[in-house]
Formats: sequence, C-alpha cells, structure tokens
Amino acid sequence: MASKKGTLNRRDFLKGIGLGVAGSLALGGEISCLNVKRAEKSDQPGSTAQLYKKVTEPARVSLVKGNDRREIVYQSLKAIEDEVIGSIGKRKILLKPNVVVSNNPLAITHTDAIRAILDFLVPHYNQQIVIGESGAMNTVDGFKNYGYFALEEEYNVKVVDLNQEDSYQYRYVFGKGNRPLPVRILSTFLDPDVYIISAARMKTHNKVLVTLSLKNTLLACPLNDYENKKNDKALFHTTPPAVDGLCHFNMFHIAQDVYPDLAVIDGFEAMEGNGPAWGTPIDSRVAIASRDALAADTLATKIMGFDPKRVLYLSTMAEAGMGQGDIEKINVLGTPIDQCLYHFKPHEKMAELYQL
Repeated sequence: MASKKGTLNRRDFLKGIGLGVAGSLALGGEISCLNVKRAEKSDQPGSTAQLYKKVTEPARVSLVKGNDRREIVYQSLKAIEDEVIGSIGKRKILLKPNVVVSNNPLAITHTDAIRAILDFLVPHYNQQIVIGESGAMNTVDGFKNYGYFALEEEYNVKVVDLNQEDSYQYRYVFGKGNRPLPVRILSTFLDPDVYIISAARMKTHNKVLVTLSLKNTLLACPLNDYENKKNDKALFHTTPPAVDGLCHFNMFHIAQDVYPDLAVIDGFEAMEGNGPAWGTPIDSRVAIASRDALAADTLATKIMGFDPKRVLYLSTMAEAGMGQGDIEKINVLGTPIDQCLYHFKPHEKMAELYQL
C-alpha cells in the first residue's frame, strides 16, 4: 500500500494497469497482481467475477414516496432489511454521503437521511460506523456547515475527512489522447473488509447527466490532496463534456475495483437544472434503496425522466455485468413507479448534448 507521501514505483505501476503474472514476468520483474475489490463474492453486484457476463436475474429495489425524509429513507431500507443485514457480516461500515460543496445545503446529503440509515443499522450493528467523505472542496468545512459532527453525539459514529486520514493506492484512468494517468485511490474504497453504503442525493450533473449512488462513490475515491493542491478527481474528466466522454469510461474502469455494497438515494428534495452543486430544488419526495447500486441508479434515472440507456456509464456497467441495468428486470418494492415519475430539467450543457 502506498502512503500519502508515496511515489509511483514499479509495483504500483503494475498494479495500476492490472498486469498479471505473465505481464509482470515479461517486464523482467517481480510478480504483482491487481488487488480487485470484492472479487471473491460472485453474487454481489459489482464483483469482477461477473464482468462481461450480463446479469439476467431481476434486481430488487425499494422505492418509497412520502412526506417525511427520515421516514421514507428508513422505510426504503426496512423493505430489504434481511438482505442488507445479511450482507454486512463482520465488515466495517463506511457510510459515504455526498458533501460536494461547503455552502449549498441542497447539494449535500441531508443529515436526516444519514440519521435514517443509522436508525436502521443500529439495532443490528454494534461497531462504530465511519461517516467518511473526500470532497472536491474542504470536506471538514462541509461537515461543520451541515451539522454532521452532531451525529457523533447521537450515534456511535466517527465523522472523517478521508482526504486527510486515509492512505492511497495507485490505479489508472485515461486522459486526453487516451493517455494513461496515474490516479491516487483512497485505500478505504479498495478494502474488501469495508462495507460501502453510498448515501446519495438525487441530482442532475454537468458532465454525465445524473449523479446518484455510483457516481457518489466513484468520484469520491480519488484523493483530493489539500497540502499539494492537487485534486485527483479532476483526472476523471480531462476532456470536455460529451455523451460518450472520458468521465463515463473512467467511472466504468474504476468500478471494477470500487463499488458500493448498498445504495441509498435521497430524492425527498432533489436537484434539477445546473447540478451537481448549483441547481434548483424539485419536490420529488422519494427514497430508493438496493444492494444493486446499478439497478438503484437505473430506477432513479427513470424517475428523473431520463433514459438510463443513454447514460453511458450506466449502460456500459450493465453490459459488463456489474448489476441489473434493464428497467424491465427491476422488481420495485413499495410505491409503484408510475406514482413517482418526474421530468427533471437537465443541466444546460447536458440539455444541448443530449438534445433534451
């Protein structure tokens, strides 16, 4: 494992590009294999054992509509309680909210959504839970401004800025001219002993149309190096926004290593328009939960009024077997989807690119 002050050595290079035994020996050095997250759990959406074998079985996604954010998020989890609790086992829990900016509460995962998740977990889990984020801005400022540290007084949790407290490992993404770029991925997201809960807010996005549970995880895992003023998250989108832009591919690529174990999407008061930071509120009043993050995001995209098949990172993950991406093969538990359909205004750049 590389430290925060580590350099990109030869072993990191081999791990980053995923060379196996033959590739390593061909280069005349020691053997190094990619530490693939959750490879051993072939029944888990996101497991690399499923890649390039399209998921055919239906996915279960809980959808609840109501008038109280905390209650609907809680009830969305209760509907799939047995499968969620059974999947955690003895692993440590990382509860990963979206704290993208420090001065706009509409852009942030509301603390009542976090409380609902903790209310659900506490009767079943007696270890300390980490609420961890690695924002593009100063994460601690966001935690302070939105009341996250109060959660430490209410529950057995620790609120952590992963940019400051985690180590990292190297992987690769692609930049202009398809040149490989080394990217520092926070080690917590790569640890198979960590159970990742992606607690996302339902929002539009200026690069990839929608940001939900998958993007909340995949664009959090790169290090934002405050000390050296280098934010590796920017390496995911080094080219202008496009329907088939590199950000879609880089998320697909890193998802082979980093993938949430549980998706929770708070759409009680969602964001439309110029998301993910400066859009406008939409009173959608829904909550979504599923162990299949791709299915959850597919359903959420449909609810927002967009075609999931046109969102490249979702459709490619479906083709690669990372989860269920066929809306017809998603079993919706709770509120019928036809009671939860909206027409979100896209980001103005996306409206032009997608001709919406």
